[in-house]
Order: sequence, then C-alpha cells, then structure tokens
Amino acid sequence: MKNVTTARCVVCGATFDPVPGLHNCTVCGGILDIQYDYPAIAKEFTKEDLAANPDTSMWRYRPLLPIEEGTVPPSLRVGGSPLYLADRLAAELGMTGSLWVKDDGQNPTASLKDRASAMAVAKAIEAGADTICCASTGNAASSLAGNAAAAGLKTVIFVPKRAPGGKVAQLRIFGADVTLVDGSYEEAFQQSEACIKEKGYYSRNAAINPYLVEGKKTVAFEIAEQLNWQVPNYVAVSVGDGCTIAGVWKGFCDLFSIGFIEELPKLISVQAAGCCPLNTCIETGGTLEPSEENTLADSIAVGVPRNPDKAFMAVTESEGVTVNVTDEEILAAMRLLGRTQGVFAEPAAAAALAGVKKALADGKVPADASIVTIVTGNGLKDTANGIKATQEG
Repeated sequence: MKNVTTARCVVCGATFDPVPGLHNCTVCGGILDIQYDYPAIAKEFTKEDLAANPDTSMWRYRPLLPIEEGTVPPSLRVGGSPLYLADRLAAELGMTGSLWVKDDGQNPTASLKDRASAMAVAKAIEAGADTICCASTGNAASSLAGNAAAAGLKTVIFVPKRAPGGKVAQLRIFGADVTLVDGSYEEAFQQSEACIKEKGYYSRNAAINPYLVEGKKTVAFEIAEQLNWQVPNYVAVSVGDGCTIAGVWKGFCDLFSIGFIEELPKLISVQAAGCCPLNTCIETGGTLEPSEENTLADSIAVGVPRNPDKAFMAVTESEGVTVNVTDEEILAAMRLLGRTQGVFAEPAAAAALAGVKKALADGKVPADASIVTIVTGNGLKDTANGIKATQEG
C-alpha cells in the first residue's frame, strides 16, 4: 500500500507487514496501529488537492488511508456528514465559545460505524474474502451488513438480544445471517470469534481488526476541513469499546503530522454512568475492570471494552477529560439536541452532548471553549428510547 509503512503493536512495539487480514499482535496480543510515511504524504497531498476533489465521501482522504490504489470501495456514500454551528444550543448551555454538532447519523446506515465498516469491506475485498463476521451492540453490525451488501459480500452477525428492533431489522433487510445472543456484548464477541476461527471469515471485530480505526478517523479529517483547518479546543465523543475515540485522535494526529493543522484538540470521553469501565480506569489510575452493561444507551453498553489501550492513549495524550452521564441526562440531551438543532440522536449519540453539558457545569471545560460534539447515530435506530425521552420530558 502506498504511504503505509508497517503495523505496530501499541503494547509491545512489535511490527508486522500491513497485509489485509491483520489481527492482533502475535507476540503479546495487543492491538496493532497502522503506520504511515508522513513526510511522503506531505509532499504529494495538499489542502488544494482536497479543495479540487469533487468526491465528498470519506475516500477523498485516500492518501491517508490504508487501501491499495486500485481497490474499489463499497458504493455507498460514507462520510461527508454535515457540521452544524449550534449557537442556540451553546446559549442554553451557558457557553460563550462556539459549539458545533457533527451529525454522523446521516451516513447510509445512520451511524458513524459506516466509516469503519466501509474500510473493513475494502480490506476484505483485498483479502479475497466473501464473508465478514462481527459482534456488535447493533450499529457496527448494521453498518457492516449494509456496506457488505453494497459490495456483494455476505455477513454473519452476533448481537445481544437487547439490541433495538430497528437495528436488528436493518441487519435482516441487508441479508445478514443474524444470531441473537442471550447475554452480554462480551458473550456475543466470544461467539463471533469462535465462528471466525472455525469458518475462516474476515473479522470486523473492534480491537481485532486494526483497520477499523483508520476508517473512523475520517470523521476527524472532515471536522478539521469543515472548520477550515482551525481545530476546536475540545471534541466530545461517546465511548463504548474505545474504537471511535481512538479513531478521532488518530485522525487529528495524522493531520498534525502532515502539517494540515497546527494544534490538537482535547478529547471529552463520555460514558454512561451505568457502564463506564474505561473512564473509571482513567480516573482512578487502576486496572481495567469489567462493568455491568446497565444503560439504555445500547451502542456504548460495553462492559469489557475491546480497544482500551488506544482509548487510554487518546484521552491521556490529548490531555482530555472524562465524564459519566446518567440515562436521565442522556434522555434530556436527546430532547435538547432535537429542540435546539433539529437533530434526532439515538441515546449513545446524545450521550456526547450530555457529557458536554456536564463538563461545562462541573468546570472541567471552560465556557469560552470551542467544542465539537459528535452525533454517532440517528434516533430512528432506537425509536423506543426516543419515545421514552419524550414521555420523560
């Protein structure tokens, strides 16, 4: 692959050839990170190139993506989601700085996870695979099924039975082979891994496939470009397995490394109070302990995060903050976002805004800061909790 140098383990530093079917480090089991030749990219890739590129999808950033030059990605338009200046919302939060809402619920299957899944499908094509498998709380699975269907590939999916009906319906509409697991996300993950090992399917599992972060990082590319390369002080991200916040950080670091931006944002890591193992570990400085999955925000209800190392790095290296929000605060954020901005977010997506509100109130973030909050999924994916939000309001 042009511009890609190696894959490096974030735990032990071992390096590997960046082949399409990469999994975890074979030395220590750690997650791998794709490495780039940034000086070479900086010489051939400019802001003027982007300005002249009519492609508005995530693939406009191909020089910073780990795919072969001849690879044809899935046909669905992934990326290019709007970034809204949210002045009324900022005023209600008591902000004197600027607030933006990045609405990634406008991706083809209505979530940010389309970015990772489009990348997974592209790499599966390069690997010559015809079937992709994953475990998911819902969004990763539906995004994989949709993007794979567009490319003519099959999918085998494992999701907890608690997954919202709308997400399961998406899976079946896209032709996925779906197993509803009577248990937690961790149990679904273990069943999917056993299936992958037995059948030889291509894996789209978080913290197993290092290319997923490379797809997710494109949301950071878009935020920076949409703000004319002026980076906000903070970016708020709802956190489950840790892959999304890791991708956001990787994206901004890529842009900094090639000179497109002059500073890096701080990250606001938002988890549900009923399921916050990553934030608890960061806050206490202890070891990562499994957590109950006690939240209505199913997309971030991950009791055993699969990508803790990169998530920890993202928060600590960015000098970011952690915030845990209750289900009631999440439902309130759904109403606030809808009423002030006309954006309907599912609970996990609204959690990021709930985190911004709480961080401001607690003094973790100054009122005059510039902030981007990422809406990771559309509210129509979980109408039951959308109805609940209106009833509680």
